[in-house]
Amino acid sequence: MTIQLKEAPNSLKSLAGRDFLTLENFKKEEILSLLDLAEQLKAKRKAGEEEHTLKGKTLGMIFEKASTRTRVSFEAGIYQLGGNGIFLSTKDLQIGRGEPIADTAKVLSGYLDGIMIRTYSQEMVEELAANASIPVINGLTDLYHPCQVLADLLTIKEQKGALNGINITYIGDGNNMANSLMIGAGLMGMNLTVCAPVGYAPSEAIVTKAKQHASISGGKIIFETLPNEAVRNADVVYTDVWASMGQEEEQKQRIEAFQHYQVTAELFALAKPDATFMHCLPAHRGEEVESAVIDGEQSVVFEQAENRLHAQKALMTELMG
Repeated sequence: MTIQLKEAPNSLKSLAGRDFLTLENFKKEEILSLLDLAEQLKAKRKAGEEEHTLKGKTLGMIFEKASTRTRVSFEAGIYQLGGNGIFLSTKDLQIGRGEPIADTAKVLSGYLDGIMIRTYSQEMVEELAANASIPVINGLTDLYHPCQVLADLLTIKEQKGALNGINITYIGDGNNMANSLMIGAGLMGMNLTVCAPVGYAPSEAIVTKAKQHASISGGKIIFETLPNEAVRNADVVYTDVWASMGQEEEQKQRIEAFQHYQVTAELFALAKPDATFMHCLPAHRGEEVESAVIDGEQSVVFEQAENRLHAQKALMTELMG
C-alpha cells in the first residue's frame, strides 16, 4: 500500500523560502504541521517507499563545528528526498580567510536552494540569513539547537501521544539545548523544569521569551536546583553533556559543579513509572548519566537520534520545496 502525503491546511502553506534560525521563527500550528509531515515521511521510509519532493534541489552544508548526527542526517535526508548535499567546511570556504558573511550568502544563493550551517555564533547565522535569498537552517550555534528540539518534539509525541501538558525535566547545563528546549516547550504548551547548578542557568533573555510563549500556550517554565525535586512527576527526563564543544578547558571545573546532577538509576526512579529518558548525544556515560539509565529499557536516545533525519526531511521539504 502506497502512503500518500497529506497536504497541510491552507493556512499553513507559507513555509517555503523561510529561514529556521530558532523555533520562534514558527508558530505552534506550523511546528505541529512539520511534525505531522515528519511522521508521514518516516512511515514512507519504513515502508520502503521513496519520496523525491526535492528532486534537483541542492543543500549547502556549512560546518565550523565537528558533527556526526547533523551532517549525516542532513546529507542522507536531502539525498532521500531526491536532492543533493554539498559539505562545506569553513576551512575550505573563503569565509575562513576573511570573506564577509554577506558576500558568501549572496554567492551561495546563486548556486544553491538552501543552506544549513553549524557554527559557534548565532550572529553569524543571522547575518547569513539576512543576506541570503534562499532558506537558511540553523544546524547548531552556541545559543540554540532548534533542529535537535524539533526531533525531540517528534520523539515525545511518538512516545507520549501528545505534547500539550507533558512534563519534561532537563537536568544539566543551561546551554543551547536548554535554551531551545525552553522555547520549544513554551510554544507547545509543555511543562519544562530546568535543573542546573548555581551559575549555570540558561540565558535570562531566553527564559523571558520562553515564559512569554508558555503564558500563551498554557505551559510552564520552572527552575529547580535540587534534582530529586526536579524529576518528580516527570514524563520525560532529559540531560546533556556538562561541557559542550569549545568548553573543554572548563571540563574539570564543570565536573565538580555538576557532580550531584548525574542522572542515576536512583534519581530516574523518582520520575513517573513510565518516564522516558532522552539525551541529544554524544553522551559521556559515568558523567551526566549512568549506563543503567541511558542503556536501559526506558531510554529512547537512538530513536531520538534517528528522528533528526525525519524531522529535518520535513523541514527541508517545507522550506525548499
